Amino acid sequence: MPSYYERVGEHLYRPTEHTGGAWREDEQHFSPVGGVIMHAVDRHLAARPEGPRLVVGRISFDILGQLGRSEMDIRVESVRPGRTIELLEATAVIAGRAAVRARVWLLSEQDTSAVAGGADDRLTPPDALPGWPMDELWSGGYIASLDVRPVGTPVPGRGTVWLSSPVTLVADEPSSPLASYVALVDTANGIAVRQPPGKWIFPNVDLTLHLFRQPAAGGRWVGLDTTVVFGAAGQGLTSTVLHDERGPLGRAEQMLTVRPLN
Repeated sequence: MPSYYERVGEHLYRPTEHTGGAWREDEQHFSPVGGVIMHAVDRHLAARPEGPRLVVGRISFDILGQLGRSEMDIRVESVRPGRTIELLEATAVIAGRAAVRARVWLLSEQDTSAVAGGADDRLTPPDALPGWPMDELWSGGYIASLDVRPVGTPVPGRGTVWLSSPVTLVADEPSSPLASYVALVDTANGIAVRQPPGKWIFPNVDLTLHLFRQPAAGGRWVGLDTTVVFGAAGQGLTSTVLHDERGPLGRAEQMLTVRPLN
């Protein structure tokens, strides 16, 4: 079965052709990078002594430079230990340089079902929706790996889609529902473009997810209800309500650097 990565060392991951970027084929698309970092976080947590159950409330990624298609060394440490709240930091190093830093807030799991509410409406389920050849707009091995099902007709700056992929995250290793989910979220910046990518460049320099629910086990679809705003001075923002097949589960934000492609 194809995979986005092969683990070739205790902390070392080799990207496959399916990670190819949308802006440059010799780069990795950030979506699978985010997923494999979360996979490394899961392995770090699994290796610790068992304690109180904590779940992920926020994941923030800062993209520090070019994500070359080279092996990544991913290290995870606890920077704020705790029994009910903990903060982890992960660093992905490519060619000797820190390429991504991620911070993950873990919160204690509580039964708050009696007061739950306030979420967005559910999306139309993906199974009955037609596919969209996203690779007609974007290039790269990662985009080519996706099954994309639009909900309605996208317009500039506004789009809603379901995504899935038959490509596993790490070869011969199971991945958690959250890691597999995170591996598709960064696609949001490409589903509701305001300007053609052949004329303008608008890569994101970060990705932050806030979750009020964990992705459901066994689900294969990621729902992205996305709005893109461009400002007048070179900045932009991609904002997304995150869904799985059970309904909404959080939000994601991406800060963009916007400039003409000369």
